[in-house]
Amino acid sequence: MELSSLYLPTELPWSSISVTIICIYIAYFVVRIGFFHPKDEAPVRYEVPLPEQAKAGWSGKILEKPAIKIPGSSVIQCYNPATGQLLGNINPATPDGIDRALARAAEAQQEWAKTTFTQRRKVLRTMLKFILDNQEDIATVVCLDSGKTKVDAMLGEILVTVEKLQWTIKHGEKALRPERRPTNFLMMYKHNEVRWEPLGVLAACVSWNYPFHNALSPIISTLFAGSALLLKPSESTAFSSVYFTSIARSALTACSHSPHLIQSLPCWPSTANHLTSHPGISHITFIGSRPIAHAVCASASRSLTPVCVELGGKDPAVLLDSLSLHRLEHHVLPILMKGIFTSAGQNCIGIERIIALPNTYALLVPLLTTRIQNLRLGSSLSNNNNNTNSSNETIDIGPLISPSRFPTLTHLISSAVSQGATLHCGGTPYPHPTHPSGHYFSPTLLSAVTPSMEIAQTELFAPIALVMRASSTAHAIAMANSTPYALGASVFGGRRRRWSSSGGDPDVEACVRGITAGMVSVNDFGAYYATGLPFGGVKGSGYGRFGGEEGLRGICNVKAVCRDARWASWMGVGTRIPGVLRFSSERAEGEEEEGLVGQGRKVAFLKGMMGLGYGEGLGRRVRGLWEMWKNG
Repeated sequence: MELSSLYLPTELPWSSISVTIICIYIAYFVVRIGFFHPKDEAPVRYEVPLPEQAKAGWSGKILEKPAIKIPGSSVIQCYNPATGQLLGNINPATPDGIDRALARAAEAQQEWAKTTFTQRRKVLRTMLKFILDNQEDIATVVCLDSGKTKVDAMLGEILVTVEKLQWTIKHGEKALRPERRPTNFLMMYKHNEVRWEPLGVLAACVSWNYPFHNALSPIISTLFAGSALLLKPSESTAFSSVYFTSIARSALTACSHSPHLIQSLPCWPSTANHLTSHPGISHITFIGSRPIAHAVCASASRSLTPVCVELGGKDPAVLLDSLSLHRLEHHVLPILMKGIFTSAGQNCIGIERIIALPNTYALLVPLLTTRIQNLRLGSSLSNNNNNTNSSNETIDIGPLISPSRFPTLTHLISSAVSQGATLHCGGTPYPHPTHPSGHYFSPTLLSAVTPSMEIAQTELFAPIALVMRASSTAHAIAMANSTPYALGASVFGGRRRRWSSSGGDPDVEACVRGITAGMVSVNDFGAYYATGLPFGGVKGSGYGRFGGEEGLRGICNVKAVCRDARWASWMGVGTRIPGVLRFSSERAEGEEEEGLVGQGRKVAFLKGMMGLGYGEGLGRRVRGLWEMWKNG
């Protein structure tokens, strides 16, 4: 019977099957982490006091016009951007405080650099257990400080953090283990290797949009690489940074290591310059905006400190015409909605542009309009000033971190409409009826957007969907590459046909090859972020990578080591400078000076050596050996 005549069911409950597989994997992961690890890496149970503001029943004062800066004061005022509730004040770090913190970290790092990978894994396993045991409390603190929903906190903060912990535990040693490198014919007696060694004290200046993950991610990598870290969190999320760094510091203490390896230094930009230019810092990771990146890199250049720069993006999602209506509506659209509106669009790898080919474009806009109009804004924690939402209402989107960009966003939208774009919904700040002090912006949909519009070239970091029409795959690729940014991208097309060797949509691969970006997801959004791959972009989205082997190695001293191979040492084989190549001052007593003739012999000897080592055929190599023997 031919394979093509076999009956293949097309209506299997794939959603249920997928959920079942995922549940089995999660159960395996929990059992493996909880029970199957070496005894000397067993996690240690510890506690970290939960902030009072995150406990049930807490009710904070609502600020009428909340802001992190208080006139006439240097303190950082912390508040919930979803409700305007005051969380407290943080005293910012000073230059003297930074110096003292760096000195403590440097002293602790001297001992930490001597630890084994087993000891470092024990600390990470200890952190992982704490996070899994306390994930809802952590999510609550995230929501309090950033305003995002609990779902966004669980998926975008905790999931990716535990994945990074697991990846580092399972694969970190392999990434940092000395690696053998090949030698060549002339130096066949050598053993070459590359080592990745601790750098010392590192710094990380991270953004506010993912306060938990952006803090823990550099901490995880730094500790496993044997270094110490000074963390400079954003002023906008200074409140939560205290609790989050305490999780790492307490794990170190529980495992009998110094907590001074991790130092949190919330401070104002004028003080941050002292940190980024400090000669005691060996490497800086920066996550933020392009204008701030210019200042950080200029400051770091004073001490020639290397910087890994992760800036924003204007990430495209290309939708090809090979998508069926069913796949578009039931599979692709939910992914697009998450990609656009997660964390109210405040996501560096969020989908900022949907580029659809003609047939898909015609189907897409009405489907998107209904979904976006029905999104619900609010605080997933707060109901009548109580941080446990007792209502049954589902909150889809939280606020922006501050109202500072409202004028820019409304200008960009009105400018696009005046140039021919169609505004289907939203477009203005949203006065929330329950939380008038919150910083909400209406979910917005614009279609008929073109690359020449300012809104198509500007990173929005807001709950705004832009839909652009491409006439062909080549046109879609050109539109995707038309901005100064190149961080991530998504491509959605026909799926690979089952039981077919011809594969799927060839235009998908054309987009993967043609789009200029640091990362691409196929038929998905942001999947590269949770799989141990290097993270980063090109062009105006920065340089360097964190995540994966490349990120872990990037914060190490890359040391090349070349030594005589063991067999060569046993046989007494090693580097000997031939007499013909020695300096004249090394002539044996009574030996005549060679002068110009000697110089010719040296050159002839070296030409023979090149022929022996690199000649393209056996004959040339033999002639090279003869020249060496004759002139040596």
